[in-house]
Amino acid sequence: MQELLLSIWERHNKTVLFVSHDIDEAIFMANRVVVITARPGRIKHEERVRFEHPRDYRIKTSPTFAEHKARLTEEIRAETLRASAAAGIR
Repeated sequence: MQELLLSIWERHNKTVLFVSHDIDEAIFMANRVVVITARPGRIKHEERVRFEHPRDYRIKTSPTFAEHKARLTEEIRAETLRASAAAGIR
């Protein structure tokens, strides 16, 4: 499905806003990934993804992909911990 959506975007070259809770999917499909804070929803972190188009699923095993995933995972983890603490959850 991800490859199909990318091929449609590559053919028509339109702006697309795609919301995902899957880090791998966001990195694979996006040119830019934005991490949003918990209430209120604000931009916490923005990261450019500079893989060439057309994209091949094999980029998911590249060191650069892993670096993006590590940074984004840490951003989301930190936000989750902050939001949990603010709500009194340990």
